[in-house]
Amino acid sequence: MTRTKVVALGGGHGLFATLGALRHVTDSLTAIVTVADDGGSSGRLRKEYDVLPPGDLRMALAALCDDSQWGHLWRDALQHRFPGGGPLGGHALGNLLIVSLWDLLGDTVSGLEMVGRLLGARGRVLPMAAVPLEITARVRGADVMRPEEVSLVRGQVAVATTPGEVLAIALDPAEAPVSPDTIAAVHDADWVILGPGSWFTSIMPHLMVPDLARALRETSARRLLTLNLQLNTGETSGFSAANHLEVLAAHAPGMRLDVVLADPSVVVGSGQREQLRQVAAAMGARLVVMPVAQADDDGKHDTLRLAAAYRDIIGG
Repeated sequence: MTRTKVVALGGGHGLFATLGALRHVTDSLTAIVTVADDGGSSGRLRKEYDVLPPGDLRMALAALCDDSQWGHLWRDALQHRFPGGGPLGGHALGNLLIVSLWDLLGDTVSGLEMVGRLLGARGRVLPMAAVPLEITARVRGADVMRPEEVSLVRGQVAVATTPGEVLAIALDPAEAPVSPDTIAAVHDADWVILGPGSWFTSIMPHLMVPDLARALRETSARRLLTLNLQLNTGETSGFSAANHLEVLAAHAPGMRLDVVLADPSVVVGSGQREQLRQVAAAMGARLVVMPVAQADDDGKHDTLRLAAAYRDIIGG
């Protein structure tokens, strides 16, 4: 364990994996979480109460819970989802608790910090933006009957599940405000880690909020990008590892990286590895290829392998 200040950006299961690994590496950890979800419990609460979608924030808090009976109990309570088709059906208890604290305290960051105290969280959780965001995407072939037609798809769930090819994304509002705590965390960091996660809906939005993107460009922290274990799926169907970096660079001009981390399974063959190395180098980064997947399931990260990779990179 070190006191290296690490900021991890993302959302959902990808950020959960990153935080689970990083808590073995540093005791100074901050998660900055996407706020564009519009599906499920988060989408319902967002629409009804005009609040940030709490689901990804809840998952990040759960990932940072204290490693004790108390911490695990409250983690499980936070993640508990009510069954059935009634008004509570499908809601996670943690989502309701977070929204309740926001209503009581009148402040998003303070509400998240209160839940963190309840969990004994080993780190902070902050929102990517101070207002809910909507992702829009230009998609070719969103209508399977018109495969060459380019149309506009709105909403995180719709973009993540589109059968078409995502050409570009944008955020609404385009000039979203960002909490001063979020900006300060980026400037104060020694390392910023981006990914893994859904590329267009969890990773790249962080680079498109103007104030946050500016902080990411100007910070003295080193920047590490973790590639996904499964590349050619969902919203990035047909993408190679190098394509992931290329679309990121296209959406975030001027963004520099220091390290790109990839599992050997995503760069099979010397040709793919060299192509990825060249694209990484164009963004200022060196390519590190290390096994970070579970031995019996190469679609899921192994917490200790990922922790070892982060330890070697951050410590080196």
